[in-house]
Amino acid sequence: MAGALPFGRLDGRRAFVSGGARGIGAAIARSFAGAGAKVVIADLDVAAASDLAQEINAGIAGLDVSDVKAVQAVIAQDGPFDILVNNAGIDQHAFFTETTAEDWARLFAVNLTSVLACTQAVLPAMQAARFGRIINITSEAARLGSKGGSVYSAAKGGVIAFTKSIARENARFGITANAIAPGPIRTPMLEQAMAKGGDKILRAMTDATLLGRLGEPEEVAAAARFLASDQAAYITGETLGVSGGMGIGG
Repeated sequence: MAGALPFGRLDGRRAFVSGGARGIGAAIARSFAGAGAKVVIADLDVAAASDLAQEINAGIAGLDVSDVKAVQAVIAQDGPFDILVNNAGIDQHAFFTETTAEDWARLFAVNLTSVLACTQAVLPAMQAARFGRIINITSEAARLGSKGGSVYSAAKGGVIAFTKSIARENARFGITANAIAPGPIRTPMLEQAMAKGGDKILRAMTDATLLGRLGEPEEVAAAARFLASDQAAYITGETLGVSGGMGIGG
């Protein structure tokens, strides 16, 4: 690849990371900034986003990424972007019969509608530049299902299907679109679930992986950085599991 940046470098790239204040999103923002990218952290938690932004010299956008008009306004103001990471997400542990239509709407808004909104907002500039990297954080729950997480799994499954379609539509513009499916990763959201379920939840999660441990946010960030780099230019429409082998079973 003539003119490609050195392996894993993102010098001169501008990246928008949704849900970037904590957990996986924060690890991705740090990794991208360390590779030379200029990062904008989008998150409802403005205080945490501001702290991270000071640490890595990033921009911030206090934003509900499920608000389509707000997303369009922020990206029009702060863009254009070469890289989009759709990371924002929420979960709710409940059996499907215990959920409500309001729960469904909220889970789909944050986990799927936000992906559509951010992607639609960045694509025109990427198409004009004939370059772009779109990375969507889904979940192994999308491919395997999740007891107590049926609506979350459905929304994340939609992310995988959307990623493949965007890859097909935009390959002619030099834009790639890929998804990352984490397994159990040590994040604040997971720690909340473990606090409710204790050691039983932890054992169930680690036993579901072949490697027998939780993953770290930095391990997901490493995959995202690779997919954003020039070295991943021939990879599109794929879903990469970062799950300790959870996706292939025992």
